Amino acid sequence: MRVLLVDSDTERAAAVEAGLVAAGCVVVGIAAGTADLTRAVRESGAEVIVCGLDDPSRDELEGMRALHRDEPRPVVLFAEKAEPEQIEAALAAGVAAYVVEGLAPARVRPVIEVAIRRFRAHQALREELALARQEVEERKLVDRAKALLMQRHRLSEPEAYRRLRRLAMDRGQKLVAVAAEIVGKMKA
Repeated sequence: MRVLLVDSDTERAAAVEAGLVAAGCVVVGIAAGTADLTRAVRESGAEVIVCGLDDPSRDELEGMRALHRDEPRPVVLFAEKAEPEQIEAALAAGVAAYVVEGLAPARVRPVIEVAIRRFRAHQALREELALARQEVEERKLVDRAKALLMQRHRLSEPEAYRRLRRLAMDRGQKLVAVAAEIVGKMKA
């Protein structure tokens, strides 16, 4: 497992790095902060990000949010403080695991494994949601095209739908593509 370590405390970073290596991870880089986290992840090819932060700041969390948006990866955050608002902000920024008060070498690997599984489950839900949203938008487009056909040609809903399907089959196109073309032409 390729890990990018983020920690501004060089002594703690060395200890965390030793714990990661002992847990069977390959540390591909150490960054002092999250300012250019997305670039650091891309350049290092990291699969997981482990952050050691005393008190995650808004700017540090923003770096994680940018990573989550642009180059999603599991992020494990080891922090000294556990304010509910901070934990909530970290999770909203894409942190998969928020661990408070220290990093015991024996806990590193299990925490990372849980973070990876949580991240994958979250990504699957995001993809499922995106697909559902796309299907709803396509359905709305087909319904608009049917309504326009019904209005312009005085068709019933089943007749308008059959006409759309026939056009799609005749042209070898998807129903939604034909619907988009009809909506575009009739609105213009």
